[in-house]
Amino acid sequence: YVFLSYDDGLRQVRQQQKTLFVYFGRHGCGWCERVNRETFPNAGLRDKLIAHYVLVYVDSESGRRLTLPSGERITEMELGVRFKAFATPVFAWLEPDGRTILKVSGVQTVKDFDEYDRFVHGGIYRTKSFQQFMADEHKP
Repeated sequence: YVFLSYDDGLRQVRQQQKTLFVYFGRHGCGWCERVNRETFPNAGLRDKLIAHYVLVYVDSESGRRLTLPSGERITEMELGVRFKAFATPVFAWLEPDGRTILKVSGVQTVKDFDEYDRFVHGGIYRTKSFQQFMADEHKP
């Protein structure tokens, strides 16, 4: 995976008209390491994420500065606070203007990411909530 800085990711999102995939993590996060070790090595998932999204990594404890789509300058830590990324990992899919499409927390599996991709990349989020999507997907 090639995770970009937030600013570089925003530039690419605007150029490529893709969705921004933001991975909020932090140094020493055991749950992040678990996702890195068990989920992200899946080749199919990697290919799908790279094809559908611009990938960004944000260190939720970093003082590195970034610029929001509005032009506001804040730190990665402040962005983490705004996304309530107090317990990492947190994954968020954002529109090019910064609006949140979907946000999930904790260890995620390949199957989980496949469902998120169908919801986000498939454009289902435009017509129903994630909860409704999941209820429809798992009807008996």
